[in-house]
Amino acid sequence: MSHKISVVIIDDELPARNLIKAYLKKHNNIDVLGEASNGFEGIKVVQELKPDVIFLDIQMPKVTGLEMLEVIDNPPFVIFTTAYDEYALKAFELNAIDYLLKPFSEERFDAALQKAIDGKEKVNKKVISKTVEETHQLKNERLTRIVVKKGSELNVIPVNEVVYIEADDDYVFIHTADNKFIKSATMKHFQENLDKAQFVRIHRSYILNISKINKIEQYDKESYVAIVNENCKLKVSKSGYKLLKDVLSL
Repeated sequence: MSHKISVVIIDDELPARNLIKAYLKKHNNIDVLGEASNGFEGIKVVQELKPDVIFLDIQMPKVTGLEMLEVIDNPPFVIFTTAYDEYALKAFELNAIDYLLKPFSEERFDAALQKAIDGKEKVNKKVISKTVEETHQLKNERLTRIVVKKGSELNVIPVNEVVYIEADDDYVFIHTADNKFIKSATMKHFQENLDKAQFVRIHRSYILNISKINKIEQYDKESYVAIVNENCKLKVSKSGYKLLKDVLSL
């Protein structure tokens, strides 16, 4: 990065954004293009302005920094600015240019900025997806929402609105009653992090929200079909049927 380096700051706390801007003012080769106070604004600013580097808070309301980053096409260099707990930080250490643990000194800030200027490591979407998965596992959280992008819009889908999830190579389709969204993620991630009392892997291709099932019909001798409605009938494998029986206490 020998040219003037463009930067966007995304943090829900104004004092944190102001501190970063104050530190950046001392660097003549930095051009602050804009800032955002949440993930929705953040994705719009990054996609419109295409900065070289983003300073990104992780814990933000509505959409986290990681969820935002996960749906950005061709993510820029990223420096996380976070008060996240030390266990989750272990998952981030190798997956971005750097992270700054709040409160951070100017010296520590300058060291992180220099890494971005040197441009030795660019964040990778698959790595970020993996980091999101690892974070849920480290914090032992159940997914309560899924963040996806459709066109230029960021969508936050509460999991109780998900009808089923369908495998498609390196992607999944998230089906709701009214829409279908594509996301770069694994079925394994959803199988491990969704509530197992609500979501069942009924087939290698499907994870189904059991509250959406209308009925289960036998298809042939050892196979079944889960019927959501007239237009949504999903194959149930032998192992999937056993899981359904256990969860539904049939």
